[in-house]
Amino acid sequence: MAAKRNASGLTFKATMAQVSVPASSANIGPGFDSFAIALEMRDRYAAQILDDESFDVDVTGEGADQVKKDAKNLIIKSMMRGFEHMGGKPRGIALRALNVIPHGRGLGSSASAIVGGLALARSLVLTGEQYMSDEDLITLATELEGHPDNVAAAFYGGATIAWLESKINSEGESSNVGRAVSLKVDDRIKALLLVPENQLSTAKARKLLPESISHQDAVLNSSRTALLVHALAERPDLLFTATEDLLHQKYREEAMPKSIALVEKLRGAGLAAVVSGAGPSVMVLYSGAEDEIDQIQSVSPGFNAMKLAIAKTGVQ
Repeated sequence: MAAKRNASGLTFKATMAQVSVPASSANIGPGFDSFAIALEMRDRYAAQILDDESFDVDVTGEGADQVKKDAKNLIIKSMMRGFEHMGGKPRGIALRALNVIPHGRGLGSSASAIVGGLALARSLVLTGEQYMSDEDLITLATELEGHPDNVAAAFYGGATIAWLESKINSEGESSNVGRAVSLKVDDRIKALLLVPENQLSTAKARKLLPESISHQDAVLNSSRTALLVHALAERPDLLFTATEDLLHQKYREEAMPKSIALVEKLRGAGLAAVVSGAGPSVMVLYSGAEDEIDQIQSVSPGFNAMKLAIAKTGVQ
């Protein structure tokens, strides 16, 4: 099959595109809606342009019975948004997805689908990088996800800091645009994930947050967030202090009491434990000996323990 040019001038590749996208854990304690870290657990997607108007979607693995298998599939929606940005849409798409990232557990499964879909769209267009830059991709992913933290880590890998910037368009209208930078992560740092069976929606978790917090709490979180940059880069011994949070975790206890109790138990033992994203998974960042980490499973009934490396690369 030869590459096909559509009416907009885009040339779609006839070959299949494949990507893998890491899981991610947002917030890392104090860095609410701004910090995230990529974890070496990857969903894998493959897609090809079809000549006929159809969406042939097959999903296996985690959440396969919960996700849409038509034009409403999140990967397909993200691909179509990417094609729209680049100036043209294909008639149809064949998509195959192999999911391993648990859904609804605060591990960035939706961010992986969004980043993966946009990356697939860019890969399926000849010189796609000319039509969609990395900054464009982060902006589009933020638009689809609603916040930039997980999508930044899924795209760049490692640790990331993400934020929203106000942008004025040619009509004078203001909108928030996602931006992100990547951070170096010390090679000694690893992650232990403690994943429960139950799910929790991000929307439900956000509804529990207060409109305001005390100045004292804000100061603590500000100092810990700044320290987290240094701890992640070269001082893993500071991770326990750097992951202290008073901004969001304690307010979500009602939605995930077992997760918050586990975080408190682990932090009481001096471990850098945090709620992963909106929860209910718990993440422990550690370096050095594995002995103490291996014992955590016995004090966390109802949680499945997984040791993961920090993903040095994002979508690829």
